[in-house]
Parts: sequence; structure tokens; C-alpha cells
Amino acid sequence: MTSKELLLTAYETLDSAAVSDALDALGLAPGQAGFLPVWEHPKIVGFAVTVQLEPYVPGPSGTHIGATAVAGAASTDVIVVANEGRTDVSCWGGLLSLGAMLKGVRGVVADGACRDMNEARKLGFPVFATGRIPATARGRLQQRSTGEPVPFGNVTVAPGDLIFADETGVVVVPRVNAEEVLEKAQAIAGREQAIASDLRSGVPLHEAMRDARLAGTTEEKH
Repeated sequence: MTSKELLLTAYETLDSAAVSDALDALGLAPGQAGFLPVWEHPKIVGFAVTVQLEPYVPGPSGTHIGATAVAGAASTDVIVVANEGRTDVSCWGGLLSLGAMLKGVRGVVADGACRDMNEARKLGFPVFATGRIPATARGRLQQRSTGEPVPFGNVTVAPGDLIFADETGVVVVPRVNAEEVLEKAQAIAGREQAIASDLRSGVPLHEAMRDARLAGTTEEKH
């Protein structure tokens, strides 16, 4: 495995809450609400390949939105579609899901609505979005850029940032902080597993869930 693959494999053992708590502890932006899987309960962990959309302006036909990002993506990547939270038009559809899946892309997270969810489900291709709508992007949206920093909810996503998405929500980890956040998130997950074990063994909730223990400021008893 490459170092990038090893990093993603380590993150895959976590959940979005632990990663969000780690970001909080380091003074970074935590996870966000509103981005949910459009089928079942997939998880996505990968590096961002960004696409910025904008309202359509009549003129010569350009590349289909998302197509250049998919073409340049690798098997460690996630497509991030920035569409300013619009839910009146689809910014991702079935053919894009098929093309991305065949390229080995890990999934897509969209700040906007998507369509053809049945196709994504049949492909087993993870799609996270802020809504669903059948309306086509044709004549309504166009691609402004790909491979540039983009606004995504409350944060800015730069190409190569780590994207973590599960059924609770979406978390963006700045690439420069990915190793530090991973170490902190693993410690948080370990503490919570220890607390859960204590609860199952009969320790009262108020004793097991001490604020200092949750914050990691006291040594655990073994």
C-alpha cells in the first residue's frame, strides 16, 4: 500500500463523530449536517477532487459538468461538487456515477441535489447530497472550474483534503492536518470504547462518562 492508502485505511476504522471531535479539539472546523447518503448507509473516505458549478450562461457547449474531474481522479479520490446548496436542479446523475465507479472513484459528496439514485444504488456507488430532484442540469448549470478550492457548506475544500462521509454527516480534514487529526480521533475512539465497555460491565453512566475522561485529561484505570 502507498502512504496515502495506508492513511485512508486507518481513517476507515473510525466514524465521522470521532473525526469531528478531533477537529474540534485541534481548533479546526468540525463536521457538518445536511449531507446525507442517498441510499442505505455507505461510508466514503478519500481525497478531494473538486468541481465548482455556476448558473448556465448560453454559449458554446463545454465539457459536461463533473466529467473532467472524473477523468482525472484516482482510486483514492472522492469527487466534491460545489453547487451552493441548490436543490432546484440536479448536479450529479447516473451516467456520472457509472463513469466514476468504472474509474475506481470512492464516491461523491455534493453541496446540492442529485438524481438517478436508483442507478447509484445498483452500482453500489456512494453518493452524499443535500437533496434529490429529477430536474436536469442541462440548460441550468455549467462547470466553472475543477481542481480549485471550493466552498462546501461551512468550509472551503481544497484539492487533496481528506473527505470523510458516513450516515451521520460529512467531515472535511485539511490535508496538512490529516495525520494529526487521525491520531487524535483514534485516541477519542479508544476512550469511547473503554467507556462503552465499562457501561456494559455495570459501571453507572455518570461515573463512566466523566467530562474529564471524555476530554482525555485523566489517565484511565486498567
